[in-house]
Amino acid sequence: MVNDNSYVECLVESKASPLMVVLKYLTLFLAVLFFIAFIITPLGIIALILGIAAAVGYYFISLNASIEFEYQYCDREITVDKVLNKSRRKNVGKYEVERIEIMAPSRSYHLDEYRNKTYKVLDYSAREKNPQPDPTYTIIYDGKEKLILEPSGEFVAAVKSVAPRKVFTD
Repeated sequence: MVNDNSYVECLVESKASPLMVVLKYLTLFLAVLFFIAFIITPLGIIALILGIAAAVGYYFISLNASIEFEYQYCDREITVDKVLNKSRRKNVGKYEVERIEIMAPSRSYHLDEYRNKTYKVLDYSAREKNPQPDPTYTIIYDGKEKLILEPSGEFVAAVKSVAPRKVFTD
């Protein structure tokens, strides 16, 4: 049994969209092409400016192409951080366990009464299409938000230990 002031951490790597992967390599190709054009053609400063712009574009796209989500449970609070390119961390949400209405596997029958309601959907999962079995959990938070997470069994057990009537593992 896990006590209520335990600490559990879970890291999930999110899949980059195909568009982001294509844009990442396209901007890299354009940056190299413009820098070569700067060196060997009379375009000069224009090619240099376009090369720098493409390199900056590559940097920002590559940050968003490699995303990981880190879930932390500590002292009745779930914290979600977004890790960009394994180097920059951004806190994207803090959620109190007391304000969770339900936490269940995303395809659970326990969520049936919540399916036809509209919520602000926040997807903090790996975003893989149709994995079998579905590893995601859905949290209805404060009647306003629907969180989609991909927690470990230890993470779910820690939350269930403090809110056993709100957390289902079917």
